[in-house]
Amino acid sequence: MKIIVQKFGGTSTASPSLREAAAERIRRALDGGYMPVAVVSAMGRAGEPYATDTLKKIAEEIFSPVPLRELDLLMHCGEIIAAAVMVATLHRAGIKARAFTGSQAGLVTDSSYGQARVLACDPERIRRCLQEGAVAVVAGFQGAAPGGEIATLGRGGSDTTAVILGSALRAELVEIYTDVRGIATADPHLLKGARIIPRLTHSEVCQLVYEGAKVIHPPAVEVAMKHNLSLVIRSLTGEDPGTLIHTGMTEVPPGFTVPPRRVVTGIAHAADIVQLTVEFAGPDPDLEMKLFGNLAEAGISIDLISVFPELKIFTIKEEALGHAAQVISGLGLPYSVAKDCAKVAVIGFGMRGIPGVMAQIVRALNEKGITILQTADSNISIALLIHRPDLAAAVETLHRHFALGEPEAAPEEPADGQPARV
Repeated sequence: MKIIVQKFGGTSTASPSLREAAAERIRRALDGGYMPVAVVSAMGRAGEPYATDTLKKIAEEIFSPVPLRELDLLMHCGEIIAAAVMVATLHRAGIKARAFTGSQAGLVTDSSYGQARVLACDPERIRRCLQEGAVAVVAGFQGAAPGGEIATLGRGGSDTTAVILGSALRAELVEIYTDVRGIATADPHLLKGARIIPRLTHSEVCQLVYEGAKVIHPPAVEVAMKHNLSLVIRSLTGEDPGTLIHTGMTEVPPGFTVPPRRVVTGIAHAADIVQLTVEFAGPDPDLEMKLFGNLAEAGISIDLISVFPELKIFTIKEEALGHAAQVISGLGLPYSVAKDCAKVAVIGFGMRGIPGVMAQIVRALNEKGITILQTADSNISIALLIHRPDLAAAVETLHRHFALGEPEAAPEEPADGQPARV
């Protein structure tokens, strides 16, 4: 039995016509010889009757903050409603289907309400459903702890549900249907010339999402990478092939060629960032550990970290500034804040071991008068802190400098006309 997991986000389940489009995607999978598992998100976005944020607001208008346990009980209902409605849509289309909650699908989580981690997955009920010839429709974003307590997986958690089920069922592919055509070379809302990227490695996508791209739930990519599972992100209503996310291992038969990889494949960004510079009188390992430990205990995530004996420089989200200031002041340390900052990152599997990439970035931004405040890098990314008003110009400059708007070269074909496989 060939299994495919198809995930339909909130914008793909929001209206009868979109649910019918989802049913058609499921029918195509059946016609292709696959048994589909459909994972669904709550229908629509904030303001629509069954959206997660709408359900959450009902309770918060009575009392806030709502206890996390009860909030998870409330929020997981949106996906269950979507699953039942999708089953009704499939039955009307003549497709046998059955709905499952996350726990019924076998997802066992810890008890971290709102940000639960999946500990195990036993999809036996899903497997039996498929063997009986019915499409399994699973409510995403949720599971249950060993004691039966319902817990949700955090924003974007339905992506993680789909990938975990795909891994547990040894699916051949996970398709994530959304309202965009795929992963773009930059945020299309910021740069009109952004182009859909046909192929990316798991590592590249992980870096893109952690640097600010909002295309897929980060834990979903990590699970897919761990289990060597290929993903496709594509439009529900369009016919574009979308973006294939794969391991990066290239299989090339004898006599076939593959075009060289781009040095940079995409650009991500994040706004609403502040830079903190904390002053020390001199080297003080104990105080240094206390500073970073106290920030962690306060739930403050730090980024772009530069540590010197007398200076500790790092960035945080602007919304965390008040809490960070309390932590630093509580240690009696002087500090300064650079507000109105943004981060832009260039990402590419092809930059590993390639000299001169940083020099190109510095030259391109300097020519446009864009000041670099701080940098950090990994083997496939270079992140830069800049002034927020320069963000759009920086993304456009780097996108043009690395020719990301130009289509990728097609693989050469052998003499017998059979296309190369990559």
